[in-house]
Amino acid sequence: MEEDLLPIGQFARLGRLSVKQLRHYDELGLLRPAYVDAETGYRYYRASQARTALSIGLLRSLDVPLAVIDEVLAGSPQALEAVRDGLEAELARRRRTLAWLERVMAEGLPSARVRVVREPSRRAAVVRERADGLLDVGRATSSAAARLVTAWQGAPLELIGLFPVDVDEAFEVEVAAVLETGAAPVGQVRVLPGGAFACATHVGPYDQMSLTAHAVLAWCAERRLPVRGRLREVYVSDPAVTSPDQLVTHVMVSLEEES
Repeated sequence: MEEDLLPIGQFARLGRLSVKQLRHYDELGLLRPAYVDAETGYRYYRASQARTALSIGLLRSLDVPLAVIDEVLAGSPQALEAVRDGLEAELARRRRTLAWLERVMAEGLPSARVRVVREPSRRAAVVRERADGLLDVGRATSSAAARLVTAWQGAPLELIGLFPVDVDEAFEVEVAAVLETGAAPVGQVRVLPGGAFACATHVGPYDQMSLTAHAVLAWCAERRLPVRGRLREVYVSDPAVTSPDQLVTHVMVSLEEES
């Protein structure tokens, strides 16, 4: 055994990693010992490997997954681009959450005026998009709406968002384009049931819509009215030409059994 080899405990202190971490990284092939004693199983490292150990610790402190660290150590720093994109998306979600919290702090819990309206049944083209949690709803809804707008080549559309009232970690978001006549160039053609709906009008950014939805559901709960089907968002304004603070959306839940 070479004299400059360090036992795992000494190398752990040099590389600012724990012995448990070094054993784990060895098992993953991320940081192999320079020598393993065949009889005792003891691991030994060279001092020159400390740079790799410190790099692993640095990247882990930046929430870089081990699989990506392996690529970076292999000479592919571009592998960090996906990590950066994920962190930027998470930061955007956190900012939206902060905006909700600040609005509640300034205005109190949502208490939008709720009314009962009757809606006709509507024939519509419906597309779906998976949302990875409540904070991903905005992205999923925008993606589904964009597919409809693209299919109709930018022609004016009456769009309706359809969302589950009880959400899990992941769920399906639907956006419907109301059809007057004819076939749909994209999506599944369905009839959206009409009837009586509890409705509140939301004025403001789409990413604060859940506050108005909360007010509608609370209104229904206070009156012991069962919520039927999916929550609807009827988009009145065109976001391409309307300021986010002026966007008008009707938030609705059905009060009747769907036929």
